[in-house]
Amino acid sequence: MLVLVTLERERSDIIDRFKKAIKSSAEVVNGFYVTGDADFVLYITAHSMEDYEQFTRRFFYENPDIKAVKTMVIMDRVKAGFAVPIETPSEE
Repeated sequence: MLVLVTLERERSDIIDRFKKAIKSSAEVVNGFYVTGDADFVLYITAHSMEDYEQFTRRFFYENPDIKAVKTMVIMDRVKAGFAVPIETPSEE
């Protein structure tokens, strides 16, 4: 699942605290601090929807720093990878 997270306020202590929570969570596979409508995009795994519900209650709903959470269930992984094509400068 992809989860868009909006924090209550954009303060460095709140951002750092949430980054620490992301790093310590086994369910969060990838976490990105982003610009735009949300503050973070998280890639989360769960064995079942029941497990995901328990995770959301614990990780999101009990956190007073979180203003909004939007979950998107991934239907099909069309392409995955994080490799960035880097060209090497040619020698002249």
